[in-house]
Amino acid sequence: MEEYRAYVIGPDGHIINRVDIRCSDENEARRLAKIAVDGHPVELWQTDRFIERFEPAH
Repeated sequence: MEEYRAYVIGPDGHIINRVDIRCSDENEARRLAKIAVDGHPVELWQTDRFIERFEPAH
């Protein structure tokens, strides 16, 4: 299992929450990070490697 972190970003650009994700691969981590988007952007990281930023629908 791989470990990832999804960081929820607040309106001021600071992290307001962190979701730890353990899954089999990066594609699954991306899918799960997208679920965490609930009105706030979410950044997906694996240790110090940035993967993608997901924006909420407006």
